[in-house]
Amino acid sequence: MALLDKHKILETNATLLLVFSFLVVTIGGIVQIAPLFWLENTIEEVEGMRPYSPLELTGREIYIREGCYVCHSQMIRPMRDEVERYGHYSLAAESMYDHPFQWGSKRTGPDLARVGGRYSDEWHVDHLRDPQSVVPESVMPKYGFLENRMIEPKYIADLMATHAMVGVPYTDDMLENAAADFNVQIDPFGDYDGLLERYPGAQVRNFDGQPGISEADALIAYLQMLGTLVDFSTFTPLASR
Repeated sequence: MALLDKHKILETNATLLLVFSFLVVTIGGIVQIAPLFWLENTIEEVEGMRPYSPLELTGREIYIREGCYVCHSQMIRPMRDEVERYGHYSLAAESMYDHPFQWGSKRTGPDLARVGGRYSDEWHVDHLRDPQSVVPESVMPKYGFLENRMIEPKYIADLMATHAMVGVPYTDDMLENAAADFNVQIDPFGDYDGLLERYPGAQVRNFDGQPGISEADALIAYLQMLGTLVDFSTFTPLASR
């Protein structure tokens, strides 16, 4: 009873309650944050992760511009229903080059963390043109206009340099070849050896099937890459090693 009486003092004194709330939050914050200063890296390094290629990065910018993140998340939680539907739970390393990350806060549509390779390029083209043609219950608007918006790599090196400033490991070689890598990723008959050396696993083809490089090409290149960089058949969490 005496303990309850002491608690009542806090509940009836706004200033005292504020002071003690601040102390509790401060202590909790220190407990969570302080250990991070003694860790060399807070993100477990995972084999296969690399920065986005110039075309993929452009597609990501279009993904953000069109608000795709509002309805689609990119974070699979380690719960049975999530893993069975979407695939292996998301790793922190998969978002280490995302500025900002695309985890999302709700799902009107499915999670896209593992969408890469799940559907054909043709499916993505049809889905962008008329979402209801492939998913009748979809409430997604049409994005067919992306096929008609042709793009050039005029500012891609500047965009990559900006990402490099916040820690993305784009090298001088990557920046110097940004425009060439952008153009060659949709040209299966081009000299793309350098592209694959700089961005292992990058997919090279004409994604929307139309002449030239469109915003649809870039967006589909980005979507087809999501979740494909880590080989989960050989992945073992650090805590299990």
